[in-house]
Formats: sequence, structure tokens, C-alpha cells
Amino acid sequence: MNWQDRIVSDKNILLGKPTIKGTRISVEFVLDRLANGWTEHMLLENYPHLTKEDLQAVFGYLNDCVKDGLLVEIRS
Repeated sequence: MNWQDRIVSDKNILLGKPTIKGTRISVEFVLDRLANGWTEHMLLENYPHLTKEDLQAVFGYLNDCVKDGLLVEIRS
């Protein structure tokens, strides 16, 4: 899965936040829902224009961010 085919950033949409292509649904929004207990099934049911591949792209994007050190380091 090449997340670049599905995750885009446009300064005119949500101030340039990464979004799922063709939507105004941000990566942040999807991750927030998952962090608050939503399941993949709940996301797909409530947002029928999303696909399983879109959600996989979100995880691929996040994975690359972690690998590239683009996330804030957690300190104890």
C-alpha cells in the first residue's frame, strides 16, 4: 500500500492537515476516533465514503512518520 496515493495535504483544506484524498477527513480525526475506542467497523459504518484502504493508508502514513522521527519524543 502506497499511502501517498490516499493521504494528501492542501493548504486550502483544513489548513494543510494531512487528509484522506477526496474528503475533508483528516488523519488526526481518524486517529482521534481510534484512540477513543472506535473500531475500524465503526469508522467505515459512520463514514461510508471511507474505505478499508483509506484506513490502511492512515496507518502507513503514521508508520512512516514514526520511522522518520517526525513525531514528538515521549519523555518520562
